[in-house]
Amino acid sequence: MNSPEQSQKNRLPAGLYAIGLGGVAIGLTEFAIAGLLPIIARDLHVSTAKSGVLVSGYAAAVAVGGVFLTALLAKLDRKATLIGVMLLFALGNLISALSHSFNLMLLGRFLSGLCHGAFFGIGAVVAVNLVAKERRSTAISIMFGGITVANVLGVPFGAWIGQRFGWRAALMVIVGIGFSALFGLIAFLPKVHGSKQDSKKVPLKTELRIFRNKQVWFSLLMTVFGFGGMFGAYTYIVFTLEDVSKFAVSTVPLLLLLFGLGVFVGNFFGGKLADWKLNRALSIEMFLLTVVLLIFSLTAHNKVCTVIAVFLMGVFGFAQSAALQMRVMHYAHEAPAIASGANITSFNLGNALGAWLGGWLISLNLGYASPLWGGAIITGVALLFFGISYLTGRDQSSWLE
Repeated sequence: MNSPEQSQKNRLPAGLYAIGLGGVAIGLTEFAIAGLLPIIARDLHVSTAKSGVLVSGYAAAVAVGGVFLTALLAKLDRKATLIGVMLLFALGNLISALSHSFNLMLLGRFLSGLCHGAFFGIGAVVAVNLVAKERRSTAISIMFGGITVANVLGVPFGAWIGQRFGWRAALMVIVGIGFSALFGLIAFLPKVHGSKQDSKKVPLKTELRIFRNKQVWFSLLMTVFGFGGMFGAYTYIVFTLEDVSKFAVSTVPLLLLLFGLGVFVGNFFGGKLADWKLNRALSIEMFLLTVVLLIFSLTAHNKVCTVIAVFLMGVFGFAQSAALQMRVMHYAHEAPAIASGANITSFNLGNALGAWLGGWLISLNLGYASPLWGGAIITGVALLFFGISYLTGRDQSSWLE
């Protein structure tokens, strides 16, 4: 019979869902801006090209915060750190919402982006310490659940609120969600004690030695290429649906919602599969994503095949997220927060890589189906890295195998 302490560990605590709500706010900040850029550009009197810096600047801040800010904060009390980071994130959005100059808005976006990387980097470590060992990947999937919700609602949410009430109103809604998550963290997140390793005063220089571990680098590369393939295809999916599949413009939002449903399903079941056998689940998910993208590229002209492929792309694309996060934390157990932050940075690098490759293929006049087979190639590279990693560093853990 389980002890009361073990029974408590087996339940998913409310604090975990507070972290997930923080993920919703952060994800909306990242995705909703795309639907607001035209309005912001007109209101702040900047060109469309310059307004795009609000996206790239945020991504750069995520990359910096994911590694460096996480490393600086990793030794502090984790509950207090998450609360502080969420507070700064909400304030960054508030600065953006109230700004009357482009540079001030960019400053607010950069501050929020820094907090994005640090929140998920430290939040992943907190999440796995809130639950029993056999439910760690499920906990990570709940944390990423916020991002999946934001991914589904972000662009249409931003566009709808912005068109009716202005872009400032859309950002103020995000500020409200951020403060709600902040209060949830204060009220429901227990004081999280890490491992004995965490409690030691280990110098930062020593912790950074995790990057000498080739398995850490293999894991990060799997994240870059595994997510890069899916995001490369998704970035141009509207063009594919309209110009190749010949769907009516009015139908495309419904197909994007279907993709979002797939994202939700994949994130939920991906966490459970990773709790079972992490490497096995990850290899299957990467392989199936590669196959789906390849078949999609060949059948995109068929509406029925496209509907099925859009859903499955969401499922297998996001099913990897928990496994990828847990894998890098496993191999970097001496400094899990830093490794987790680096993996968040890798997610964003994958996003940028996929979008760049898809755009490049289109610029070569290869058609709007080309990001799909380009994505299949990128994900295939991730699968190759997985194979090399597995063969050169087999782990005897039954959970990892």
